[in-house]
Amino acid sequence: MVDVDAVVIRDVRPICTAPEGIRLVVVKVETNQDGLYGLGCATFTQRALAVVEVIESYLKPFLLGRSVHQIEDVYQSVMLSSYWRNGPVLNNALAGVDMALWDIKGKLAGMPLYQLLGGKCREAAAVYAHASGRDIEELADNVQRFIDQGYRYIRCQMAVPGYSTYGAAGGGRSREPQLLGLGERPWEPTPYCRMVPWMFEQLRGRFGFEVELLHDVHERVPPIQAVQLAKELEPYKLFFLEDPLAPEDLDYLPLLRQHTTTPIAFGELFVHPQEYVPPIRDRLIDFIRVHISAIGGITPARKLAALAELFGVRTAWHGPGDVSPVGHAANLHLDLACPNFGVQEQHLFSEEARAVFPGCPEIRDGYMWPNDKPGLGVDVDEKLAAAFPYPDDPRNGSWLPVRRVDGTIVRP
Repeated sequence: MVDVDAVVIRDVRPICTAPEGIRLVVVKVETNQDGLYGLGCATFTQRALAVVEVIESYLKPFLLGRSVHQIEDVYQSVMLSSYWRNGPVLNNALAGVDMALWDIKGKLAGMPLYQLLGGKCREAAAVYAHASGRDIEELADNVQRFIDQGYRYIRCQMAVPGYSTYGAAGGGRSREPQLLGLGERPWEPTPYCRMVPWMFEQLRGRFGFEVELLHDVHERVPPIQAVQLAKELEPYKLFFLEDPLAPEDLDYLPLLRQHTTTPIAFGELFVHPQEYVPPIRDRLIDFIRVHISAIGGITPARKLAALAELFGVRTAWHGPGDVSPVGHAANLHLDLACPNFGVQEQHLFSEEARAVFPGCPEIRDGYMWPNDKPGLGVDVDEKLAAAFPYPDDPRNGSWLPVRRVDGTIVRP
């Protein structure tokens, strides 16, 4: 029988692995009770080694001997311990510890984490799939494939011929523009903004309005073009338009709201409360879409979800391949417990990832299902994880630059 009051942190270790070629950072918090530990996601792919350094050099000595039960106090004290706070490196490191402590608390209680967060509001979380194509025919075929698999929410991305395009394969090569002086395929906002409304016109003509369609701008276009694009998309009734603006352009959100009823999802790059509180408070967005580890973990995310509920904003947590299976499990437990859940981005884990992380959430018929094990429900095979080291990449995971035809770098 575990004396729960005597459980303290004995060790804090980062686990670095890349079973799908993506740099993942998972934190393992070990306790003074044999076999009792928790896992948390601290994945910041583009600066993974900086997060590892924070965990090993700063958080571990700060946390040794602390009670595992004081999750809120640990969160607050770690957040303030660096004086400068709310940056993505420090937030991710803290998130790994925070999730691991929630995982331990669930294991001590013998309950899945969603029970400690208030219990289920739903049996499973609806997810959206990613359909893309080099042209409208390939995209439509992929949309149909997901519909046949039972998905009700599908994100649609299509290549702009000749240009690099976020979320889609390369376009055709006839009269292909070249990046001046470099020979790489460039990005240009105007051809993209012309293509997207036409793309959804074609998709609605083929599939009607029974399936929910989504699109990700990925902050690449100038703000006024984003307003025009959102307005032009109104007839096609998107479930949401994601990140039409960059965080630096939040002052354009009132203008966007005034000119369109297209639902807006926002927040993938948010790391600070002063980024996500105002647009929720002012009802300028419809879905909050933060990367949970980038804001500091489950502790701030559940508060953010509660705030959003009061203002009619739904959750749509960030969930791509650079969220570890542990992070996806954290997303899922919040999805199940939050009444204002909207939709969850899915990632289909490879067999290698599922072997490294036993207990990965299951996706069936367009829904993500919990496994009902105590805590987050995901474990890690550390020996197998070590067999998938970070890729040998001179960029060390950095995001590739995106440039216009004249060579000007733009937001990714």
